[in-house]
Amino acid sequence: MTRTVVFDLDGTLADTSADLIAAANACFEARGLGALLDPVADALIAFHGGRAMLRAGYERIAHSEGDALIEADYPALLDHYAQNICVHTVLYPGAAEAVETLRRAGFATAICTNKPEGLARDLVAQLGVADLFGALIGADTLPVRKPDPAPYRASVEAVGGQVARSILIGDTETDRKTAAAVGVPSVLVSFGPEGRAIERLAPEALLDHYGDLPGLAVRLLG
Repeated sequence: MTRTVVFDLDGTLADTSADLIAAANACFEARGLGALLDPVADALIAFHGGRAMLRAGYERIAHSEGDALIEADYPALLDHYAQNICVHTVLYPGAAEAVETLRRAGFATAICTNKPEGLARDLVAQLGVADLFGALIGADTLPVRKPDPAPYRASVEAVGGQVARSILIGDTETDRKTAAAVGVPSVLVSFGPEGRAIERLAPEALLDHYGDLPGLAVRLLG
């Protein structure tokens, strides 16, 4: 029975926060408001999506039309991000090597992300790791997205795995809830913006360094 490791993308495999924040700031700057978000201090907000970044910026200046501007700016944010998707983005140290080690050991690997599929595929291609994953399920691949269990199940089935013999590697509460909904172990990375505070979500395991992942996967899946 094939063992499968499913990865989130943003904040798990790659630090995409600076490019995401830049896309939001481009929207604010186009309205003459300047850069309302900081690429370091607001990194955690970036991993909650485009609308979350826009909301944070407009709330920061108490803009009276914030809700309307969020919806108006969202397409522009996506367009700017699509054109500048891999300017500052980098894989986390050891991520590619860990995935390669898993595959050599017979594990199937997939990505399940709440990033739109087209953007996700473009990003992994630009990062040079597209061939390390047998499947990629994005936010718009199915009618639902994480934490609904359907995208996760689809990612496992697409690589010939069985959900009962899989684990999810992620970085947010959404990933924790997804794993719980599917009934599989969750491993949350501790090198994201929250650091080890992510332990508050009580995952089955924390991942401090990607070098630890192959051994951790064997421990959780046998």
